[in-house]
Amino acid sequence: MMKPNQKAKPHAPPRPLFSCGFFRRCTQSVLSPTSSHRRKPTTTPSSSSSSSTSTSQSFTQWRFPYHLDHTPHTVTLPPTPTLTPPPPLPLPVTTTIQDTFQIAELHLTSVSESDKLLALQLLERVVIPDPPSDPTCPPGLMRGLVSCLRSNNVVTAKYATKILLALCLAEGNRHVAVEAGAARAVVETAAGLEISAVERALAALELMCTTAEGAAEVRRHAMTVPAMVAVMARLAGRGRENAISILAVVYGRGGVSGEEIAVAPAEEVARAVALALEGECTARGRRKGAHLLKTLEEYGRLDLSQNGM
Repeated sequence: MMKPNQKAKPHAPPRPLFSCGFFRRCTQSVLSPTSSHRRKPTTTPSSSSSSSTSTSQSFTQWRFPYHLDHTPHTVTLPPTPTLTPPPPLPLPVTTTIQDTFQIAELHLTSVSESDKLLALQLLERVVIPDPPSDPTCPPGLMRGLVSCLRSNNVVTAKYATKILLALCLAEGNRHVAVEAGAARAVVETAAGLEISAVERALAALELMCTTAEGAAEVRRHAMTVPAMVAVMARLAGRGRENAISILAVVYGRGGVSGEEIAVAPAEEVARAVALALEGECTARGRRKGAHLLKTLEEYGRLDLSQNGM
């Protein structure tokens, strides 16, 4: 029992829950209810999400690297294969020459070059082995051959000269050829034809000159003499003989008396013929050439002996 004059002793502070100094400090600063300075817990709302995001980004960068490359890339495609159409089938050989002429004429009037070539190949198989003398060639078919001769196609011109020569072996076809313009076509295209083609063309022209209208056509044409002089230098043998024969038609007696003739100066023609006779020429060509030189001497009033001919 306390006396009246005795002061009450202050109570000792409560003993801390932990004797360790570290935990005592923690309890006094954070957990102790007597502490006046309580630390508020710091929380980061997006800590979990940012952590997962960074982890995801880190995983993505390592797992799937991606590099931007702005260099343009050229893609080379393989070449497209070109399909070559199969060659057209040849035209059938008919039983009669008339049917063959009709089929060939129908194809020669076509605008298609392949149709024309088929017609020429059909005529080559039928006409050249056994040239027909009857019936005569239809005018439409002959005009188609002349058109092929005037074309710039080497292949069709080669076929055309073969067939024209075979048809002109028959006298009736020579008249048809002259009427269709074959004589003029040979004169105008001879300089541009290949050697074999021009030889056949001149042989056909010589046959056409056996008709009156063919000889007159050759004499009237202004290009006949220059063309024959030019091809004589390219040809030899039979081709040169044919060129000399055509010149003989131009300067022949039938043409000198009465017809209008387009000729070159006789002296130039005589010099070209003399040079041609010095080269390769057939015996028939030499005889025709010698006769032509005498005709030119009479026609042009030339003294060929003084000119060294």
